Amino acid sequence: MVEHNMLDVKFLNKYCASSSSSSSSSDREKKILSTLKGSLGKKYPQKNGEVLSAQYGINLLLIGVSLMLALSYQRPSVTEEILLAFLTALMLVQLLWMLCYIVRREQRRSLPPERDANTATSWIRGGLTMLAMLSLIMDAFRIGNFVGYQACVSPMLGVYPAVHALHTISQVHFLWFHIKDVIKRYETFERFGVIHAVFTNLLLWSNAVMTEAEHALNDHKKRLAALGYFNFTVDPEQPACNCTSSACSMFSSSLYYLCPFNIEYHIFVSALLFVMWKNIGRTLEHQSPEKHGSVGGSCLLLGPMLGLLALASSITVLVIYIIHVEETAEARASAISMFYTFGIVILACMSVAGAAGLLIYRVENWPMDTAANPARTLDAKLLLASSVGAWLLCWCSVVAVCWAQPSPTYRWSNLAYALLLVLEKCVQNLFIVESLYRRRREPDECSAHMPIAPPYDGIVNHAYEMPDCRVMEKSQTNRHACSSNQRNMPLSLRHRTQDTPSWKRQVLKNIAIFLFMCNISLWVLPAFGCRPQFDNGLEEAVYGFSTWSTVLNFALPMSLCYRMHSVAALFEVFHKI
Repeated sequence: MVEHNMLDVKFLNKYCASSSSSSSSSDREKKILSTLKGSLGKKYPQKNGEVLSAQYGINLLLIGVSLMLALSYQRPSVTEEILLAFLTALMLVQLLWMLCYIVRREQRRSLPPERDANTATSWIRGGLTMLAMLSLIMDAFRIGNFVGYQACVSPMLGVYPAVHALHTISQVHFLWFHIKDVIKRYETFERFGVIHAVFTNLLLWSNAVMTEAEHALNDHKKRLAALGYFNFTVDPEQPACNCTSSACSMFSSSLYYLCPFNIEYHIFVSALLFVMWKNIGRTLEHQSPEKHGSVGGSCLLLGPMLGLLALASSITVLVIYIIHVEETAEARASAISMFYTFGIVILACMSVAGAAGLLIYRVENWPMDTAANPARTLDAKLLLASSVGAWLLCWCSVVAVCWAQPSPTYRWSNLAYALLLVLEKCVQNLFIVESLYRRRREPDECSAHMPIAPPYDGIVNHAYEMPDCRVMEKSQTNRHACSSNQRNMPLSLRHRTQDTPSWKRQVLKNIAIFLFMCNISLWVLPAFGCRPQFDNGLEEAVYGFSTWSTVLNFALPMSLCYRMHSVAALFEVFHKI
C-alpha cells in the first residue's frame, strides 16, 4: 500500500508537472501573440512612414522617366500610347484616393481636422485655379485635335486629355478645401496617397516639359535648315492623315502657347501636396496671429510703374525676336543682340533693387521668425534647387564665350548677361529668404536691447529702463510690467521703440512688386519661344549639338520653374511686409 501510494504520488506529481508546463507554454504563446497584436496595432513610426512612402514615390517617378527616355529614342520601342496609358492609370488612382479622403472627411464632419494656416493662401489657390482653367482649355484643344484625326490615331490620345480634365477639376476642388488639413488618422495610408499625388503631378509635369522641349528643338532644327547651316530631319508633329475638321491646325498651334501654363500648374500642385505630406502627423504650434500695423500713406507707384515698363518691354522684345530670328543671319544676330541688351539692363536693375532691400533689413534688424513652417522651408529649398538650371546655362555660356571659334557681335554681351544672371539670382534668393524669415517688430513688442532714457543732469533715470523680457516672461506679473513700463515711457523715448518707419516698408513693397513683375517678364520670354541659347551658335560650337540640346532640355524647364516660383514667393513677401 505504501509503495502503491508512493507510486500514485509520483505519478500524480509527474502528471501535474506536465500539466503545469503545458499551461505555462500556452500562457507564453498567448503573451507573445498579444504582444505581436499590440505592436502591429500601434501607430507606424512617422519617420519610417515618411521614408517608405518617399521610396514608393521616387520609384514611381523613375518608372515614368524610364518610359519617357525610351520614347525619346529615334526608333522607340515604347510608344506614346503606352506612356499616356501609364499616366492615365496614375491619375485614376489619385482620383480614387481623393474620393476616399473626401468621403471619410464627410463622415467625420463633426470632428474637423487641424489646419495649417500657413499653407496655400487664398491668392495661391486663386492663381492655381487660373492655371487650371488654362490647362482645361488645352485639354479641350487636345480632344478637338483627336476628333479631327480619330481615323488614324490611337483612342488613348482622346482618353488621356478627358481623364486629365477630370483630374484637374477634382484636384483643384481638393486643393481648395483640403490642402490645409493636418492628417492625424490613417497616417500611413494617407502618406502613400499624398505622395502618389505628388509624383503623379511631377510625372505630368515631366511629360509636358518633354513635349514642349521636343517642339522647341524641332523649331530650332527648322530654323537652322532654313538658314542652310545643317540638313536636319524634322519629325512630323501631326498624324499622317487628313484632318476631318478645319480647326485642326488652330488646335495644334495653340497647344504650344498653352503648354507653359500647364507646366507651371503641375509643378505648383506638386509643391502644395508635398507640404501636405510633410504636415501629416505634425503637431501644430498654436501661435497668436501676427498683427500688422496700418501702413500710412500708400506710395506704391515707382515699383509697379517700372515693373509694367519691364513687362511691356519684354513682350516687345519677344515679338521682335520671334519675327527676326526666322529671317537672314544679320537679322538673327541683331535680334539676339537686342535680347542680351534688354537682359543686361533688367538684370542689373533687379540686382540693385534686391541689394537695396537687403540693406534695409540689415539697418532695421528685424527679429527672425523661427516658428516651424514647412511651406516656407520648401519655398527656400525650391528657390535654391531651381536656380541650378540657370546657373548651369550661365557657366556653360561663359566657357563658350571664352573658347568658341566664331566671334559674333553679341559675344561679349552674352558674357555680361550670363554673369549678371548669376549675380541676380544670388541677390534675389537672399532677398526672398530674408523676407520670408523676418518679421516686423511691432510698436508694443518688448525688446531685450531697448535703449534707456536720456540722462538728465548726468543722472540716469532707471525708472525708464526697459526690463529684459526674456527673463521676465516667466512671471505673469512681470509680463504686464514689461508692457506697462513701455506705456509709461516718455514720448521721446517711445518714438525710438516704434516699428520700422512706414517709408522703409514702402520701399520694400516697391522692391517686391518690381521684382515680381520682372520675374514675370523673364518667364514670358523663354516660355513663348525667345531662347537665344538655341540660336546664338556659341554654345553649340563648344559642346556640340546633341550635348547642348541635352543641357537645354534639362536646364530651361528648371529656369522657368524658378521664375514662376519666384513670382509666388515675391507676392508672399509683398503681402507679409
